[in-house]
Amino acid sequence: MQDKDKENKEPNRRRPKKNTRTITVIAVVVFLVMLTGAGLGFLTASIHTMPSLKGEIRPAVSSQIFDVNGKLITTIHSVENRLPVSINKIPKDLQNAFIAAEDTRFYQHSGIDPRGILRAVWSNMTDRGISEGGSTITQQLARNALLSQEQTIKRKIQEAFLSLQIERQYSKNEILEMYMNQIYFGQGAYGVQTAAQIYFGKNVEDLNLAECALIAGIPKSPNYYSPSSNLKAAKERQAVVLEQMVKYGYIDSAAAAKARNTEIKLATRSVTNTTTASYFTDYVMQLLIDKYGADAVYKDGLKVYTTLDLEMQIAAELAMNQLPTTRTESGIKQPQGALVAIDPHSGHIKAMVGGRGNDQFNRAVLAERQPGSAFKPFVYLAAIESGLTPASIIDDSPVSFGSWSPVNYDRSFRGPVTMRSALEQSLNVVTVKLAQQVGIDKTLYYAQQMGISTLVLKGDTNDRNLAMSLGGLTRGVTPLEIASAYGVLANSGIRVEPTSIIKIVDRNGKVIEQHIPKEKVVVNERSAYLLTDMMRGVINNGTGTGAYFGRPAAGKTGTTSDYKDAWFVGFTPDLVAAVWMGNDNPGYLGGVTGGGIPASIWRSFMSDVSAKYVARDFVKPSGIVAARVSTKDGLLLNDPNNQEGRNEIFIEGTQPNKLSTVTATKDGKDNKDGKDKDGKDIKQPDQTGATGETSGTDEKTPPPPPVKNDRNPVSPSAPPPPPKPNDPIKKN
Repeated sequence: MQDKDKENKEPNRRRPKKNTRTITVIAVVVFLVMLTGAGLGFLTASIHTMPSLKGEIRPAVSSQIFDVNGKLITTIHSVENRLPVSINKIPKDLQNAFIAAEDTRFYQHSGIDPRGILRAVWSNMTDRGISEGGSTITQQLARNALLSQEQTIKRKIQEAFLSLQIERQYSKNEILEMYMNQIYFGQGAYGVQTAAQIYFGKNVEDLNLAECALIAGIPKSPNYYSPSSNLKAAKERQAVVLEQMVKYGYIDSAAAAKARNTEIKLATRSVTNTTTASYFTDYVMQLLIDKYGADAVYKDGLKVYTTLDLEMQIAAELAMNQLPTTRTESGIKQPQGALVAIDPHSGHIKAMVGGRGNDQFNRAVLAERQPGSAFKPFVYLAAIESGLTPASIIDDSPVSFGSWSPVNYDRSFRGPVTMRSALEQSLNVVTVKLAQQVGIDKTLYYAQQMGISTLVLKGDTNDRNLAMSLGGLTRGVTPLEIASAYGVLANSGIRVEPTSIIKIVDRNGKVIEQHIPKEKVVVNERSAYLLTDMMRGVINNGTGTGAYFGRPAAGKTGTTSDYKDAWFVGFTPDLVAAVWMGNDNPGYLGGVTGGGIPASIWRSFMSDVSAKYVARDFVKPSGIVAARVSTKDGLLLNDPNNQEGRNEIFIEGTQPNKLSTVTATKDGKDNKDGKDKDGKDIKQPDQTGATGETSGTDEKTPPPPPVKNDRNPVSPSAPPPPPKPNDPIKKN
């Protein structure tokens, strides 16, 4: 009986579970039906609002660029420089190059290529990089001719349906012809015919294989791969296109090798337009086109509010007129120069001169040049962070590191000197000794933290050597980045990423981009102040006296040992500016140093714009103390009136007379084997010059990944700790 009762009760206990499952299934079905309905509704709405294939439905409107005070800098005209040509006039090599680079299955798909999309997704997921994207040529045509560049699901749906319609309405040759006449190639050129004329001064049908591959590589990033502004990058992209053509059987390896070795002869463009801020506006346009596309810039009527101050820009251009002209090459004056000025507190680029005003290469942003002694402040910062002070004594005496024996600019030695005096007089031997003592990696760490992204840290040729301390780098630095790095000192150890755009408004008055400065503490404020105070001495009584203009300012000269590059980089509490001069091609400056013409240009510029700022001194943080020290040995003096002493500042708790020591002796006997104090090789480049500063770069060494921007607001916490001696540098 008990067993029967259990059997009778069992079904009753299970019935609620069945009811729950039924309700769950019904709910899921209802949700899926609702979701499907919503999706179909969105899909239907997207299709119904899709433009027709009859042509452009949005009227073109010129965009405008304004300065920080709302003054109009320039108008970007909507008229497109386009000369359509028939597919029959376009070389087969050029057609094949585009297909190989952009859409390898162009003749197989029907407008959308699922295989191409999956291939692109897989490449991105595995971080292998991709040589062609997931969008087909037909999709790109639909987007560029009929749609906007906005990244939305609606636009993607419309692009897909338009691509299918285009494939049904036109033949493959017609689609390819429209595409090649539609796309943007940089320098205001739309279509392959205009690109051929602008870049090579010839008609498209006359292009050779090398030129075809180069042109086919430009649309991936029209401004970056434009051979007029970045021939090196354009050649690298050309090589990728040729590899793709070999891979898909359009040419053989021999033809590809011949094309790679063919000299690219660009057409000479006689540009006489010297419009104010031309380099800056080109720079801003490149940023806009890379982010929003050429059509948005030339047709969508954007209002771009920038950080530039037109009055300061005019002052910068006037100051750069001091550059001499020793020769003219292809209409371009030599030597060239660059000036960039930045507000260190906001990161706003206030003025930018990228050259002599008659070419397309923006040297303020793109020229990677050897900084010479302008790199030394990073060494002295590492020394201060290691406990040394401006009063620390270093022996300026002969020293050898393996086969390398650095010497000073005047080839003389001064014996024991303070660290302050060594920086003021830009002594090479002392700087190398400091770098050897505090560690190469520590110097490179602070350079990276402060904004230098061009350092090479890996590979057979890299910057992890003592010649780095004198500015002998594998690649070099750009004026924009070194100005930004010095700005960290002016801003009490806080780095603010440089920016050129404050706000962008579309044709309807909607703000589509608003810049918010992001700050990051990268240097201890006390260390930044000590180094700044030492660099004031460079201007007041050191190598940079030519930059003195009557206000509190700090800076550093830079001259390479071969006189190919001359710099002056300096700052006040409110403005930092970098000035560079040198020849585009290998050539000497005839003995010009950073303390000469560059310092004079800097002084002229800062004098002209000084009225915009209230004269004030650098803010001294707490924990900085002063003392009277001996001029002979750096020891503290009890008598504040002692005539043999001088006032010096240092961080409270440190020893003002702490000595600097190195393991290498003045005759080099302890280091003839080329080892450092830890027994590791001291690597010195073969190209080290008389002063120990190197010039030249190794283009075969791949650049390191760019330093990631910090997206967190500044916090009162201390800056990140530097690496310990011999620890590898971690990229920020």
